[in-house]
Amino acid sequence: MDYKESFLQFLKIEKRYSPHTVRSYLNDFDQFDSFLRLQNLSGNPDDITSHDVRSWIVALIGNGYSPSSIHRKISSLRVFYRFLRKEGLVTGDPLEKVVLPRTAKRLPVFVEEKALDRLLDECQFDDGFKGLRDRVIIEMLYFTGMRRAELTGLRNSDVDLTAASVRVTGKRNKQRIIPLVGHFAVKLLDYSRARNAGFPDLPSGWFFVDDRGNKLYDKYVYNIVRKYLEMVTTIEKKSPHVLRHTFATHMLNHGADLNSIKEFLGHANLSATQIYTHNSFEKLRKIYKQSHPRA
Repeated sequence: MDYKESFLQFLKIEKRYSPHTVRSYLNDFDQFDSFLRLQNLSGNPDDITSHDVRSWIVALIGNGYSPSSIHRKISSLRVFYRFLRKEGLVTGDPLEKVVLPRTAKRLPVFVEEKALDRLLDECQFDDGFKGLRDRVIIEMLYFTGMRRAELTGLRNSDVDLTAASVRVTGKRNKQRIIPLVGHFAVKLLDYSRARNAGFPDLPSGWFFVDDRGNKLYDKYVYNIVRKYLEMVTTIEKKSPHVLRHTFATHMLNHGADLNSIKEFLGHANLSATQIYTHNSFEKLRKIYKQSHPRA
């Protein structure tokens, strides 16, 4: 029986994971399978032992993989064996006693408020449709906290300018409604009119399009964000996801509660959102050192 193929179908059909996530699982499985073959070990899930998994971890460390990458790969195996046990295909779990290397807790990188203010209030965007679209993309990511894939997947029907809201389809096809501030809704209307005028025969229905009227792709959005963030910040990472972190951090710093931010971001549980409290704590620490007479 092809255990791996059954599992991948489970991820695609029942879990409805994105193609990117399914590819990540497939890559992890192929890498583990290659390791087993090099060791002349059986790839049958029933035959794999904790020693085999530990040996793979040692090999990954020796090949320079970071602890976080190793955690992700072992997580793929854990989910795989959970699926097999649920289906009654295996009884054991070779990962039960596996200890993983420690990972350093990394705080989300974000852009300071003054830098974002400079970008949106002072920086010059390109002229015409291109500049208007680029600005709206930056603001959509910062005003809503949506992911890059969620932005490129927006359809015209998802953006309700009358109600000033946007419907976002996130991971596992879960949808959430995010409100839009009034002046940004007006800007979206300007963008929509410019897009329709520039591409009157556009049949696709995608809300954001490139210079030729085609659906935006991930690298296109990344290049836009990087181009404009380079004007106002020196942080090393300048990606669309940094604007998502920036949205959450700025909201938290201005009094939004964690549960509300969780809903805005589309997190499945609160633990994924709690990492942003560390940024707020660092801000409090800085204020304390600056303000307390004996600090």
